[in-house]
Amino acid sequence: MLRSGLPAVWLTLVMVSASWDQPTPRLSFPLDDPGRPVSLFTLTDVSNSTTLLLSEDEDMLVVGARNAILFFNISLGGSLTLHSRLNWSPTEKDLNDCSMKGKSKADCPNFIRVLQELNSTHMYACGTFAFSPRCAYINSQQFSLVTGPNGKAEEGRGRCPYDPYQKNTAITVDGELYTSTVADYRGNRPVISRHLSEGRHVDLKLDDAPYLLEDPTFISSAFVRSEGKVYFFFSEIGREYDFIDKFTVSRIAQVCTSDVGGQRTLQRRWTTFTKAQLLCQASGELPYNVLQDVATLPPVEGASEDDTLFYGIFSSQWSVNSGRSAVCVFSLKDVKGVFGGNYKTLNRDTVKWTRRVQEKIASPGECGLHNASDNVLQFVKENFLAEESVMPVDRSLTLVSPDQHYTNIAAQRVRGAEGYNYTVLYLLTEGGYLHKTVLLEKGPHIVEEIQVFTQPQKVQNLLLSVSKAAVLIGTSQGVVSVPVSNCSYYESCSECVLARDAFCAWDPSRHICADVSSIKKKAAQDVEGGSVSEVCSTVRPRTHSSPSLPGQLVSVSLNTVVKLQCLTASRLAKRSWERPDGQLPPSIYLQNHDNSVLRFLATPTTLGSYRCQATENGFTQTLAVYEVREKGGVNLQLPATSLPQDNQPNNEGQRDTTRQVTPATTELKPKMEKPKPSSAPTDMPTVILHRNFAHKMGSDREAETEVEAGVVDQGRLSSTNRYVQELIVVSVLLVLCIIALLMMALYNFRLRHHHRTAPAMQQDAETPDGATASEREVLRTQSTYEDKCRGNESNKQDTGGKSSMTLSNGTLNGSMSHLPNMPI
Repeated sequence: MLRSGLPAVWLTLVMVSASWDQPTPRLSFPLDDPGRPVSLFTLTDVSNSTTLLLSEDEDMLVVGARNAILFFNISLGGSLTLHSRLNWSPTEKDLNDCSMKGKSKADCPNFIRVLQELNSTHMYACGTFAFSPRCAYINSQQFSLVTGPNGKAEEGRGRCPYDPYQKNTAITVDGELYTSTVADYRGNRPVISRHLSEGRHVDLKLDDAPYLLEDPTFISSAFVRSEGKVYFFFSEIGREYDFIDKFTVSRIAQVCTSDVGGQRTLQRRWTTFTKAQLLCQASGELPYNVLQDVATLPPVEGASEDDTLFYGIFSSQWSVNSGRSAVCVFSLKDVKGVFGGNYKTLNRDTVKWTRRVQEKIASPGECGLHNASDNVLQFVKENFLAEESVMPVDRSLTLVSPDQHYTNIAAQRVRGAEGYNYTVLYLLTEGGYLHKTVLLEKGPHIVEEIQVFTQPQKVQNLLLSVSKAAVLIGTSQGVVSVPVSNCSYYESCSECVLARDAFCAWDPSRHICADVSSIKKKAAQDVEGGSVSEVCSTVRPRTHSSPSLPGQLVSVSLNTVVKLQCLTASRLAKRSWERPDGQLPPSIYLQNHDNSVLRFLATPTTLGSYRCQATENGFTQTLAVYEVREKGGVNLQLPATSLPQDNQPNNEGQRDTTRQVTPATTELKPKMEKPKPSSAPTDMPTVILHRNFAHKMGSDREAETEVEAGVVDQGRLSSTNRYVQELIVVSVLLVLCIIALLMMALYNFRLRHHHRTAPAMQQDAETPDGATASEREVLRTQSTYEDKCRGNESNKQDTGGKSSMTLSNGTLNGSMSHLPNMPI
């Protein structure tokens, strides 16, 4: 709700929303697609596998689930093997007490929410334990719980949330546990604290002042050893914006690991706690103010710790940005600059933030304040909100998705074939797709999207194992493992280069697309530009001959609908259809929006050759060639169409110069699913696309279902036959009507001609009783004629016409009424 004092700049931001172009995933792999295998490990009696922990050597994955802790061995590529299982569930009494508190039975089990490695021999775990949090040590060698002298687990308040759906974070530094969670049953006491302190350290927590944290949602935490600080990421209500009710802001907070609290002021309380706003906002647009997840990317080896980057996913509370997600990156250098600047002052009487005007007597957030005077500690106690906001790197958004809601993120730095480092992001959508994105100078490029689950669900953890080359996702159904790449999917140099995958390059010696680290000689790769003509033209020709693209023969009947399909693996390629004359009039040919299907009516002029081509990143290739012929001709398979291959030298005798825009030409070889059985009659042609150019997109997000090329549309054919039959029936009826009308006209003409040669006979209205035989004959003849005339008149009226002759009282009236009476 906006208050009356809303500045004009905020009104402008509310009214303006910038438009962004969403990068399209180049490839899309549905669940269980062999081109991108995904492993799901699940147990029938285990669910909510949402808390993940990688061992320091990344050889083992520890999974916290409902009433259980699972231990997996990880092999290269992320393959999981269950090593052992540790059950940890509440007693029946604990469950009954939880139900008595009004909680659902489904929420009362022990949901493991904290898993941390303390040292080489022990781990630490905490669970909700029927809304009564408990924590325990775990022996890493024996995989067993280590309880106290009384055989019970430790109290977990302040270390683990009560509610299994409450977000929290935890991290261990030198055997000490740093957590951010809620410390009460109702979830109204947020706290950032340290536990398991050793030596002269003592357990610390935030001061009890309610304004330190305003209804926060904790997201993530990170430790930077060179700074000796732990950073916490969360969202909360920004009370400094008093002109907007419940305005959410994203925060980064810091504490020093050397902090031991004050001597009198802030005893057992943080003396180094400060916080600042993370501002993810583009010029002229409302800020993306709700933090979803954060990934920390360490600097390259030998670089300064100031180059540490924090990649965050942000959403917006504004309806104008509803459904959008943005990715912003912040540097540790900028974070340090904001925390080293000025701070706002909180007026406790009005609970309002103001710019500090008094002299700065200390630097809030500076390590070593535990020995400071009470005056200094009181100053840092009231000045903990940085005045400036942390701005994203280059003051711009890294990625904006107008139609995808991202929930989790992981980041990795990959070294390319030319020695350049590329940043790869793994973004998980709410709908269950993993987007692998490489950040380029021109903008983000989504290499592929991989479906990892079908039903939208809350994902608490997404981890990246660099040494095992796998992305690990904890879901309510189980643990999903996805290899970071599958270079063998690309079967040609052009495919490998066009993918622009930082992991993959073309190996000229083995003639395969492989991981960059496995290529000994010079690898062919162009992640930034993706130029096939520059990279693949220098590759030595293959020793074996490449298969050429065969032309597909399509036999059809005239006046039937022909449907040709052109499938391609890349969503970024633009398809087009061509004929030898290059003309495809829209009045004759019907193409869908992406030119994947061509429809037309088979006529003598539309028979012949058709070619589907795709252009991506300036590179053009032929995907399919068809020869449409009338049935009854010679039904022989056409010879293969000679097309230049990826690694063959350019030859004018092989290359179609009118259809190629680059000197190096090749065909893509996407995978194709097994053809579905067709319902077409046996006499209809069934043409299967060549494997090199047919790829099952397999995604329910595709608008066109897969059809067989060249098969006549049976529905339209039966409809056409029905129309022809009806047309014949109507034509026959029309001919019969015309014949009837002609016969009636001939009869009238004959009748008129007869009366022109025989005068009409006049007779009195009444016949005398003493009529002679000749007179009766005349009357009988006249009566018969009158009946015939009346019948003709009736027929004329039925057809809307008028009779040209009438008989009244034995007298003919009409065109012959002027003739004298003549005996008949």
